[in-house]
Amino acid sequence: MIRSKQDDTTTTSRLLVECLENEGVQYIFGIPGEENLELISELKDSKIKFITTRHEQGAAFMADVYGRLTGHAGVCLATLGPGATNLATGVADANGDGAPLIAITGQVGTERMHITSHQYMDLTKFFEPITKRTKMVVRPDTINEIVRIAFKYAESERPGACHIDIPVNISKMKFSASERPLKRELPFKEKAVDRSISEAAKLISQASNPIILAGSQAIRVHASKALTRFAEDLKIPVVNTMMAKGIIPYDNKYAMMTVGIPQYDHANKLLVDADLIVAIGYDLVEFSPFRWNQDNNAKIVHISTTPAHINKYYQCDVEVIGDISDALNRIVDELNGENRNEPENALKIRKAFDDSFEKDARNDNFPMTPHRIISDVRKALGRKDILISDVGAHKMWIARLYHCYEPNTCIISNGFATMGIGLPGAVSAKLVHPERRILTVTGDGGFMMNSQELETAVRLKLNIVVLIMNDSSYGLIKWKQMDQYGETYFTDFTNPDFVKLAESMNCIGYRVTKASDLSELLEKAFHQDCPVIIDVPADYSENVKLSQKLKKWREKLVSNRMRPEEKK
Repeated sequence: MIRSKQDDTTTTSRLLVECLENEGVQYIFGIPGEENLELISELKDSKIKFITTRHEQGAAFMADVYGRLTGHAGVCLATLGPGATNLATGVADANGDGAPLIAITGQVGTERMHITSHQYMDLTKFFEPITKRTKMVVRPDTINEIVRIAFKYAESERPGACHIDIPVNISKMKFSASERPLKRELPFKEKAVDRSISEAAKLISQASNPIILAGSQAIRVHASKALTRFAEDLKIPVVNTMMAKGIIPYDNKYAMMTVGIPQYDHANKLLVDADLIVAIGYDLVEFSPFRWNQDNNAKIVHISTTPAHINKYYQCDVEVIGDISDALNRIVDELNGENRNEPENALKIRKAFDDSFEKDARNDNFPMTPHRIISDVRKALGRKDILISDVGAHKMWIARLYHCYEPNTCIISNGFATMGIGLPGAVSAKLVHPERRILTVTGDGGFMMNSQELETAVRLKLNIVVLIMNDSSYGLIKWKQMDQYGETYFTDFTNPDFVKLAESMNCIGYRVTKASDLSELLEKAFHQDCPVIIDVPADYSENVKLSQKLKKWREKLVSNRMRPEEKK
């Protein structure tokens, strides 16, 4: 934004826009409202692009995924009252998932806050539990400080959401134009102390069956290359959380599986059998340590930029706190020359897992099995293309079966784990990476929560592909009901004709009628110049089959471990 030389005053909204430009903001996602009109007016001549969405929740999800993909805070905007409360789910999701986000809301004038007022609520109190910091602007000449603080908090580890509330009278106030945006500080990377590096190296050297548990922070701080070298040089298998998919390429021999589905799966066995867990960028919110350390006797090396959270099932023997890549490289260097054995048992488990998936992926049944759907999706996407998963039963199958080769190529919400993120997340991903194929896989339940953002994608001329795994129910809850109670209730519903819905919103719609259709339709969809919906009838009877299969597998493992006298 360029000021006139004759202008010796500015307004709060004008300086706010300058501050946002200074922070490198490319997009603001949101909906204009009466109390943010001054800011909207100032954005008109800004280099920041305002993306008008069809619901504030969609705007927050777009900002959320933008933050996940770029590491820079995504920005969403709403007016006061119901506009602000509509942001809440997406803001909470960003905060829960560790995605940097700035939420800006309009507010009534300060002269009305002491009395009962139309649409007024205390938004700083409202956003306090779901953000790292929330602040109302009460003096116009403080906006530069408030913005800088918000971005600093949002983008520093652990990232999350921050909120700025601007009363309408404050947004219009004039003051001295001498105020300018504050400087962005370059992040300072602290290095782990030598003692912790040596202690970690010693424990790894002594372990006969160590396992790496990689979490989302390792993705955020770009530790993929160092972690892959660490795994290869030390011959340690890598298990990743859902939000760390792609931290090591799946075609690397030491890449194992993803943890996080409710059942005891192959990756869980690797963790339980390990004599040392090397937790790298691990966030407890994704996958509770109780799930792999119920006996509370695991040896743990915690490698992170931040100290370990307090949890009785996550008591670390060594904490290596500092730049993760630097720490991993220094540990490898310290252990240089050690002759470590290959993790043969882990490699066998990985092969058995892959063989089972390859067999299941050849299933021609219709409705389609999750195995076949995910196999066809993987073939349609390149190594750098992006899959955005909504939340539901399909998320468990994507986490389990979708192989990743690059960080941030499979976006899953697994901190706050919010339904409805898939479609708006895909819009944001296409804006960030227009050169890549962007596919969102969603259930029919999650899709209908934010289906209105199809219009946003059409208006922006974005070729995103929305694959709906259609079973006319809340499939994940039905799965849990079957596992726990053996019956289901209150989870079924009817759907619109998704092909006609797509066409009515100026999109293209396809419906799969046999298993062999999907690959061809996916390729066709990515060659269109508008959003495409692919309606895929899904056979979720596979959910219960998987539960039963994994339950029997675990019982067999437990039985094989028991002494003869314990089996009596």
